[in-house]
Amino acid sequence: MPFNFNSKQKSPKRRFLFILGAVTFVCFVVLGLMILFWDKLPLQLPQYQRTLFGVFVIGYAILRFSRLFKKDQYED
Repeated sequence: MPFNFNSKQKSPKRRFLFILGAVTFVCFVVLGLMILFWDKLPLQLPQYQRTLFGVFVIGYAILRFSRLFKKDQYED
């Protein structure tokens, strides 16, 4: 998927939303890794459910991060 890196600068709103999306991505990945590998995390789930839930959270983070680069059809 080629990215459109042109010489136009992003608006402050787009830049803020990109930074917010990147921070959200990092938080969700960290949460997913905590669920997967931190044994003392107080979740009353069997190990296979913890693994599935952790993988689901990381997959959701990747999905949200990929949507950051989707171009809005109404935007120039």
